[in-house]
Amino acid sequence: MANFRRIISATTLTLSLISLLSTINLSLAVPDDVFDLLPEFGLPKGLIPNAVKSFSITDDGEFEVELDRTCYVQFNELVYYDKKITGRLSYGAVSDVTGIQAKKFFVWVPVTGIKAKPNSDLIEFYVGILSEEFPAEQFQTIPVCKSKAYANPLETVLESYVSEV
Repeated sequence: MANFRRIISATTLTLSLISLLSTINLSLAVPDDVFDLLPEFGLPKGLIPNAVKSFSITDDGEFEVELDRTCYVQFNELVYYDKKITGRLSYGAVSDVTGIQAKKFFVWVPVTGIKAKPNSDLIEFYVGILSEEFPAEQFQTIPVCKSKAYANPLETVLESYVSEV
């Protein structure tokens, strides 16, 4: 009879712990989409284009965003998004970024990090050891993916000419 009571007590304790853990998990649940998640980390929602197919994030901030296609977005610079974007999210920053490139003077450079500048309205983008700041207001709305975009009309003419030669 004593063993039976221990089994019931252990079972009750286990069920109570499972119930508590599921309640904690629900309160720490990840938002339904990445656009809700970014502002919770002090970043604007418009850093990722609208073509998100899925996303996941681990407890230590490693994330993966899958787009339904590769695409281009025109900010101050032309930006290319690969179908898979990865990195590590922490408050006000994204590090170890893969899958995003910016066009700088006819050269595609990989974006390796993004940081919201404290006490300012600037977002800093890192390309290796170099960085450039842009007004955060550019990234407040979710950008639309385009199959191809050009930074300026002269670039369109030059790329057309080069492809014909």
